[in-house]
Amino acid sequence: MASLRLSFALLVSGTLFADEGLWTYNQFPRDAVSKKYGIAVTDEFLNKLRLGSVRFNSGGSGSFVSANGLLFTNHHVAADCIQKVSGPGHDYLKEGFRAKTPAEEKACPDLEVNVLIKIEDATARVKEGIAANASAAEANAARKANIAKIEKECAASTGLRCDVVTLFAGGRYDVYQYKKFTDVRLTFAPEFGIAFFGGDPDNFTYPRFNLDIAFLRAYENGKPASSPNYLRWSKVGAKEGELTFVSGHPGLTQRLAPLSQLEFIRDLQMPMTLRRLEGLMSALTEYAKLGAEQERQRNDLFFGASNSYKANTGFFGGLNDAALMNRKREEEGKLKDTALSDPARKARYGELWNKIAAAYAEAREFFRRYYAYEVAATGASELLYIARTLDRLAVENAKPNGERLPEYTDAARPQLEQGLFTTAPIYPEMEAAVIAENLRFVAKELGADDPVVKALLGGKTPMEAAQAAVKSSKLADVAERKRLAADPAALKALDNDGLLSMVRTLDGPAREYRKRWEDRVKAVEAMALPLLAQLRYELYGPAEYPDATFTLRLTYGPAIGYSDAKGRKISWATDFAGLYRRSTGKDPYILPASWIKARRALSSKTPFNFVTTCDIHGGNSGSPTVNAKGEVIGIVFDGNIESLPNRYVYTSAAARSVHVASQGIVEALRKVYGASEILLELGIDSVP
Repeated sequence: MASLRLSFALLVSGTLFADEGLWTYNQFPRDAVSKKYGIAVTDEFLNKLRLGSVRFNSGGSGSFVSANGLLFTNHHVAADCIQKVSGPGHDYLKEGFRAKTPAEEKACPDLEVNVLIKIEDATARVKEGIAANASAAEANAARKANIAKIEKECAASTGLRCDVVTLFAGGRYDVYQYKKFTDVRLTFAPEFGIAFFGGDPDNFTYPRFNLDIAFLRAYENGKPASSPNYLRWSKVGAKEGELTFVSGHPGLTQRLAPLSQLEFIRDLQMPMTLRRLEGLMSALTEYAKLGAEQERQRNDLFFGASNSYKANTGFFGGLNDAALMNRKREEEGKLKDTALSDPARKARYGELWNKIAAAYAEAREFFRRYYAYEVAATGASELLYIARTLDRLAVENAKPNGERLPEYTDAARPQLEQGLFTTAPIYPEMEAAVIAENLRFVAKELGADDPVVKALLGGKTPMEAAQAAVKSSKLADVAERKRLAADPAALKALDNDGLLSMVRTLDGPAREYRKRWEDRVKAVEAMALPLLAQLRYELYGPAEYPDATFTLRLTYGPAIGYSDAKGRKISWATDFAGLYRRSTGKDPYILPASWIKARRALSSKTPFNFVTTCDIHGGNSGSPTVNAKGEVIGIVFDGNIESLPNRYVYTSAAARSVHVASQGIVEALRKVYGASEILLELGIDSVP
């Protein structure tokens, strides 16, 4: 066994010769760090970092940086809140925002942040009662019912948010128990022009010059929350060559995915995603031409769509990289050859790859309709999300908890209601533009003769159908949403709401294809992939980590530069001098007036952005970057273009995570914004 494991490690992995790994906190490789860097990672270090880290359910990470609930994250993570607390005449996304006192902080309408309190193994409970001869679909339904029960019982007994987390594709299940904060308020945000300096051309590149930061505050019972496990701010800051740690919530990697799944994503799923994002960006660009207020309304959604589009082009490039795919093919081939040479293993594992390949071959026949009806038709529209949620809520509530769609279970209800009853502003004209694009996309993907498309359009153009639906609906009114949610009979009887008519037209086909996707593809994965994970564990041991799942992970690596594709040496850090050299006065290299005014006051050599080899991915945005003492030395805000294929295979020759340096943040807060109240709370300055 030992020689087989060693040969497999040498042939397949290469793992951990570099500082690779999206490590769960109960699996962190302390010995590897100690051996390579001479740094002891203690329980105290891990606990402090875990309890000081937070998850933003808007899709990012952050940290507590004071004892009074002060939260630190990226501007682009906080952008949804910043946009929603803005209004005509107050474009805080563009102009920036500063609350000099807590009384001036602005409440985010529907933001939730989570702190991971405890992790418990739930593998046996999730698999309990599943017959050995159960079909893949039957086993999948039983697992979902068990998960719903576990989450409900955990929440009831602890008062915490409880999520059953799937790891190693179902090889292990853990219950993550979170303390949640739903009263979160905006404290400080810089201008968009410096937070996203360089715009789309510089996005996912390096060198960078961005102050992509924001401060918010968590509240409990109307008062700033107590956060005793906050992360202290380093008074020295980031240094070249030092070991850094990143604690955050990477959203999705597919490094353990079988080749047939990656080929399906490359050939079908990713192209559809890119076409959808491209269409949404185009529609929002046209909407912005209507005026300055329309441009303000669409900015956050447009930024999110364009950011996703560029990221996905990088992922798509990785899947179309012959060298990367050949490496994945060779790894899978060696896994089969090395492991299945044993007759007992061949009997247990031999058909798994074929079963997964067959499931994805079948998915190619129907995925386009699943994606169109269930994902794209309502995507990006606040009003269609509300309409579908209300309509499905009435149906799902009538079912036993364990038989509901996962997003409608009792444990998921608080988060669902937070989104459903948000007081955030809704812009009917923009909604019509987004819904029209959704309809256009579905019609183009499925054809004008598709019966669902015909029913949705009713002989109208996509824009005519969208405008009529929005105009006829009262769902923008929170009171109306609450009334209908509390009265399923009234909801069912409502037949003159165009948005509800749309989602009802979609619901039958969407549910049909969603069930087919889950029963014929995801259920096969849930059966096969845990066994493949078990096989890998037998051959490779405990040094393997699970793919990212938007749950808390800890990564590490030094702050070092690299050589780009043209052989140019790229320094580990940029500085303010480079920022001003980069500024041309033309979009997207226009500095805000505050930065032009402060130029002479700023120390030109202060580190601004820097790179490390820390293994990160989407969702890590806003993650605190700390030194070996657990002190904040920066914040993750991006990866370079070379890092995007790390979704599938980690490399560190040129792939880098990009951070804002703590020194640059302090310099900007002091000399550009005069934000003495934040510096005082961070412990950088003291009371005069």
